[in-house]
Amino acid sequence: MSTSKRREEAEEAIDSINRRAGRNMPQAIATGAVLVALILASLLINVDVFVVLVVVFVMIAVWELRVDFATVGIRIPVLALWASAIVMLLGTYFAPGGHRVVFMGAAMPMVLIVVALCGSLRFTMLHQRVSMAVASKLSNADAAMREFSSFNDPHDGLEVSRLTNVAVSLFTAMYAPFLASFIILPIGGEHPVAHAFFLLFIPSLGDVGGLLFGAWLGRHKLSPRISPKKSVEGLLGSMLFCFLGALVIFLCTYDRATWASRWWVPLLMGVLIGVIGTFGDLCASMLKRDLGIKDMGHVLKGHGGVLDRADSILMSAPFICIVLLAAGL
Repeated sequence: MSTSKRREEAEEAIDSINRRAGRNMPQAIATGAVLVALILASLLINVDVFVVLVVVFVMIAVWELRVDFATVGIRIPVLALWASAIVMLLGTYFAPGGHRVVFMGAAMPMVLIVVALCGSLRFTMLHQRVSMAVASKLSNADAAMREFSSFNDPHDGLEVSRLTNVAVSLFTAMYAPFLASFIILPIGGEHPVAHAFFLLFIPSLGDVGGLLFGAWLGRHKLSPRISPKKSVEGLLGSMLFCFLGALVIFLCTYDRATWASRWWVPLLMGVLIGVIGTFGDLCASMLKRDLGIKDMGHVLKGHGGVLDRADSILMSAPFICIVLLAAGL
């Protein structure tokens, strides 16, 4: 067989995988490898570096939401949300160990008040940059999705109310800075690297398992209206990969006595993160479908934006924290 023939067959196989997965798999794998290397490097250098990395990613996620909501005329106060992310994440990390939850509980109402007040105003800062990003976003939008967007209205010039701006601003504050605080919360304990692995890599493993099982065995659609690619088989694969990942981290971190008394932790994490992570993906898909866009952003090649990669991580973080707290880990 000639070299050109083999190349054509390889390209056809890759195209088939890309169609079934709904993404450019070689790009997605390369981007995922870079992200894993970046996270591992930050954890090996210093946990403080990892926390700064989380803050940067949350700020990028807030900017993505600013652009996404702007495509339908909704404004959120990006500067106030950036400041809130810095205060919530760094404040949670640097608060004394026993007072981290107290700080989160006290800071969040203040953040919501500030964000609500700023969301009710008409700021024009970064307007040109936002307009350019919105134009790029709309040029890449799927026409069918835009047509069935909840914000599709035949009356041009219809302005979104301030109440809508405030409500969406509060949603953004809860979705990005608040949920991300649960990634920071267990980092300062006895096993910060293991906890970071639980919080970041297990939901990502669930995504990989769901993708592989869905592309390989997917026959029964989980929610075809929200996400046609999601399947029941993919959900089961996600739970299996989460369980195996949690099991490996648990065995490599804790001693035999801990394993004997808390053997249920990997099993519970596998089921919980698999289900919650898939639910997070569906919520993000529903939000994108509602706005009429395909991806939250275009920062990560093969994945879309930061939120396209982190939706399952953010949704799973509070539940992982609860399991670690309940198990005394």
